[in-house]
Amino acid sequence: MSVVRIPPVLRQATGGEREIEVTGSTVSEVLERLYELHPAVRTQLQTDDGELHRFVNLYLNDEDLRMMSWLDTEVSERDTLLILPAMAGGAGS
Repeated sequence: MSVVRIPPVLRQATGGEREIEVTGSTVSEVLERLYELHPAVRTQLQTDDGELHRFVNLYLNDEDLRMMSWLDTEVSERDTLLILPAMAGGAGS
């Protein structure tokens, strides 16, 4: 099973879990399994069209999936998928 690391901002949707072991041969399959286990995560990560929000960053073993095959990237049992929603903000003047 692959491990999905859950950032603090999404932990309420996973019952507080920091890491979740899921099966899947591609990143897309891993995410679908995560959504089956924790449906509230889908609404946090996906648009109504089923696409990932543009502010969601995914890393497989510290490699940016945008530089790989994105959601079609193959995943092995020893891989770790990290979900990092970009944070906005800053000081206004």
